[in-house]
Amino acid sequence: MDQTTVARGIDEDLARRLETRVREEQVAQKLPSVVVGVARDGRLEWWTGAGTAGVPEGGLDEGTQYRIGSISKTFVAVCVMRLRDEGRLDLADGIGRHVPELAGLPVTVAELLSHTSGLPAETPAPWWERVEGSGFAALVVSTLRPEHLRWRPGRRFHYSNPGYAVLGELVSRVRRAPFWQVVENELLEPVGMARTSVRPVAPHAEGLALHPHADLVLVEPEHDHGAMGPAGQLWSTVEDLARWSGVLAGARSEVLASASASEMAEPIALSDVPGQPWTTAYGLGLQVLNVGGARRVGHSGGMPGHWAMLLVDGKTKDAIVALANSTYRGSRRELYDDLFSMLVSRHAPAPFTPHPPADPSLLELLGTWYWGPVELRLGLGAGGELELRGVVPGRDGDFSPAGDGSFVGQFGYFSGERLVPVRRTDGSLSHLDIASFVLTRSPYDASADVPGGADPRGWHVPDSGT
Repeated sequence: MDQTTVARGIDEDLARRLETRVREEQVAQKLPSVVVGVARDGRLEWWTGAGTAGVPEGGLDEGTQYRIGSISKTFVAVCVMRLRDEGRLDLADGIGRHVPELAGLPVTVAELLSHTSGLPAETPAPWWERVEGSGFAALVVSTLRPEHLRWRPGRRFHYSNPGYAVLGELVSRVRRAPFWQVVENELLEPVGMARTSVRPVAPHAEGLALHPHADLVLVEPEHDHGAMGPAGQLWSTVEDLARWSGVLAGARSEVLASASASEMAEPIALSDVPGQPWTTAYGLGLQVLNVGGARRVGHSGGMPGHWAMLLVDGKTKDAIVALANSTYRGSRRELYDDLFSMLVSRHAPAPFTPHPPADPSLLELLGTWYWGPVELRLGLGAGGELELRGVVPGRDGDFSPAGDGSFVGQFGYFSGERLVPVRRTDGSLSHLDIASFVLTRSPYDASADVPGGADPRGWHVPDSGT
């Protein structure tokens, strides 16, 4: 039975268009069943289900469990970031500091989180996703010695499932508790994810493989994967993952600080595929997609019998969750592009309204400035930030107040750098200093302290023949 529920925030016309697009995808991809939901701020606003194969008696609903595969890695990463925020570890720590068996492995916590550790993508045979798992000691011997490294740590992005097994063990060691117990106590219970579990709990969709050349299915096995479990063992629902999207969007500060959620979403390592543009990167436990300049963060997940996706739009904070019971076969990226595009209609910009600045003294800083001969303009944003924009782009950036009269860059070339207004002895504004660059009110203003000074002839017509 196909079912649809419409909740707050989605009007009937938009719901019909979303539902039609999901059903088209279910047919085109021959998905035995699929459930898709839309959430915002951790609340499920709409969902639809399509398909009947492997579906529990009574049909699909927002509480039907599917295996979420590597979306499990986002839970691992949040556990690690919580430990960092508590001062229990540093992301620059070598892993051997916390897991002594790996003392010879020259890999940091951050490199494990960002898949830049150089560790293998998988374990040696047999294929770990379809067999019973073993303990961490066996994994160390088979996969986690220095001689197993595929690349120099930090050199490049190389997705590593064993790397997340290591992070699960790290959390367990530092917390002195089983990893899944930590997830239950620190994440699932506070967020209200009662239908997320390590093993399937009815009602759940049966894991199926679709024959590549016929409309036939094969039931996939399901096991406890032991030490490799943190890489992809969790089961969840559309409703629970809608709640989890709020954590990844930075809306659940009691679980994860908003600043830490933002840090996780910063692209660190590019997924470099020859002949293709760079559109996918990895942060600290999160995949980062760049879709025509729009940022979306989250994670995909695939295990035998199941496929999953969770994406959060970086600007609107809309989230899309999709779950299907088909081996490594889910909806295409075009589906999410289409669904996010449909959701844009409910985010019409608010009309412009003039408003006084929070700090009127900032008005003195605004206007045209020159970095040498290069013209720049400084404006004031609605949140009190200074907006530096070049007439010719290249050094654009926003600067937020630091509380001491200076401003800190938020993105671009000057990210993390200081903008300091410099004043003369009489208190008048002389120039701006940005990371040693001097910005003056006129090009190479001789009255300002321009490094290297200014030609005493000033601006002039060059002599002929020079």
